[in-house]
Amino acid sequence: MIITRPLPSMPVFFWGDTEGAKYRSSYFEKFPGVWTHGDWITETTDGSFVVHGRSDAILNRGGVRLGSADIYAAHQHVPEVSDSLVIGLEQPNGGYYMPLFVTLSPGVRLSAELDARIRGTIREHTSARHVPDEIITAPAIPITHANKKIEVPIKKLFAGHHPDTAVNRGALANPEAIDWYIDRAEQLISSSRRGPTD
Repeated sequence: MIITRPLPSMPVFFWGDTEGAKYRSSYFEKFPGVWTHGDWITETTDGSFVVHGRSDAILNRGGVRLGSADIYAAHQHVPEVSDSLVIGLEQPNGGYYMPLFVTLSPGVRLSAELDARIRGTIREHTSARHVPDEIITAPAIPITHANKKIEVPIKKLFAGHHPDTAVNRGALANPEAIDWYIDRAEQLISSSRRGPTD
């Protein structure tokens, strides 16, 4: 959804963003000077539009768009998984890296058996394309005050964005949870820069 003329419901600024930097990076970074909302939309035959949700949070593996909600729904069949968050990262070589971060029930650790069961459950209830490349135990899943998972900011961290521009800590119900993801993203980026022979 890209809009070239003003729309009544367009936000005009972010609270506390006195210089307008976050506002510009959110809506005008992709196409300079053009307001980019970023949702997938479909125009119907009667000229109305259906908004499907954020395009930057959609997983796109091998040209097939996948919904993260499908992966989360599969976890209701794995009681050891208390919560999860999945992101998809386009790789410079044309590859696609899709890690799944999970929090586990107290006393549970991510064994090879549990890892295989999580993968098998996702495959059974969604598709083979939804199976993550890696399952990583995380101490917590960062959420907003509206109880929404912050997939896009986490993806930005792992894509190399600076934490100050990728994440708005004030929007988080558990801001302390983000530090683990910042560290993990920095480790991944550092190891990818070193390469396999370093």
